[in-house]
Amino acid sequence: MSAGWPTAPSFDEAFAVQRIKTLRAFASLMAVSTAVHAADPGNPEHGAAVFKKCMICHVVTEPVNKIGPTLNGVIGRVPGKLIDDKYSRAMTKCGADHVWDEATLTPCLAEPRKEVRGTKMAFVGLRKEQDIADVIACIKTFSPSVQ
Repeated sequence: MSAGWPTAPSFDEAFAVQRIKTLRAFASLMAVSTAVHAADPGNPEHGAAVFKKCMICHVVTEPVNKIGPTLNGVIGRVPGKLIDDKYSRAMTKCGADHVWDEATLTPCLAEPRKEVRGTKMAFVGLRKEQDIADVIACIKTFSPSVQ
């Protein structure tokens, strides 16, 4: 080749350039996805429909315990501290350093037995992030401290 012509990049260089482009595109997509998710406060009406999965054990519309404690007014409540409910040791221990809010409810609704190891809760959790956001939005409508 002549000295004036550029040389083709090696396979390693081409791969590195492509990888950087892919990572940048992925980072941009994640930023947009996070912004959209953060902006979505959840749909309480859809949350009420999803909450039907929880109604075997919980009530949200009134302060009445079933198998599990009422979730009426749960936002701002300390886990394991509601009078007239028999909590597992795990849930009582969880209450030592938690207060129910969106940040603590989100992982617990996704994987309750992982988040509160030893809980009596048999529920496996909600898989869809939107369902979790919607259930929390529903619960918030029954939590006077949030309104």
